[in-house]
Amino acid sequence: MSCGVFFDAPARRRELASSDVQVGSADFWQNPESAQQILAQRKRLEQTIANDEHLAQRLADIDAYFELAREGESVEGDLQGEMLRLREELDRLETASLLGGENDRLHAIVSVHPGAGGTDSQDWAEILLRMYKRWAERRGFKFTLMEYQAGEEAGLKSATFSVTGDYAYGLLTSEIGIHRLVRISPFDSNARRHTSFASVFVSPEIDESITVDIKPEDIRVETYRSTGAGGQHVNTTDSAVRIIHIPTNTIAQCQNERSQHRNREMAMRMLRSKLYELELEKKRAETAKLEASKADIDFGSQIRSYVLHPYRLVKDERTELKIGDTERVLDGDIDPFIKAYLLWRRGSVPAEQKS
Repeated sequence: MSCGVFFDAPARRRELASSDVQVGSADFWQNPESAQQILAQRKRLEQTIANDEHLAQRLADIDAYFELAREGESVEGDLQGEMLRLREELDRLETASLLGGENDRLHAIVSVHPGAGGTDSQDWAEILLRMYKRWAERRGFKFTLMEYQAGEEAGLKSATFSVTGDYAYGLLTSEIGIHRLVRISPFDSNARRHTSFASVFVSPEIDESITVDIKPEDIRVETYRSTGAGGQHVNTTDSAVRIIHIPTNTIAQCQNERSQHRNREMAMRMLRSKLYELELEKKRAETAKLEASKADIDFGSQIRSYVLHPYRLVKDERTELKIGDTERVLDGDIDPFIKAYLLWRRGSVPAEQKS
């Protein structure tokens, strides 16, 4: 049994054979940029074929269990487990198939900021930071906290982190916008219900092959003393760096590294990525995403609501997907929302999605 229809594996094998001919040619490395693109495409083809073979093996295993069942063997538990794993694998691959954008395969740089709601919103921003860290861990991605400004009483004023892994940017585009939390405030002595907001912005982490022109006179570099979690060197030297791109008022800052030089280097990388994302938005003439990220972090602008009181429900306002297990979501299980968003973005999301 084969999953060739799902992946069009025969066509992918023909493409791989063609790329093998290109790689084997004597002048392959005469154009290094083109060679790297061909090698990257070859890696994707190999992964697609490997996925097809892996799923074919899973289907063969399920067929074998059915055969054993017909012969009177008690394999119901094994069969159910195998079918559950197959479903999870298919969900993962379907999500990956929705990521065909120019930069979807890149790593991501994510910023989280609290909005209306005071200390509650700063605490909510901290909860979101943990949610994305747990999501990255679940995916096997590398999570690196690059900048963190603690709140006065609790939570955070701002945080920026990178997520390193295939398709990290494409997956996390679903999170761009305003996130709303409704709960009994742990900071209210009268135990009243509060509504808090936080914004999330995501940009692709671009490499040196992509040129972003930043004029020296267009930036202002500031240094300051690191605050918050970060290691023994925190609060001992003015090693943290903030770079402001004056024409766009885009800010990138890093305090994760011990040396000021390294923090400046990483902040410039973040700035280039943010400016590149802004340029992509202009070129695509699809300003809705960017405007959402710049909108007031307040009522009526949220992309997703997390309600912990008087009932428990997480609802995505774009796709209408609802999940009642709020603890699971806040512990990093946001893949259902990511997949629903990607389907919605493609225009094929079902009218109602509930779980």
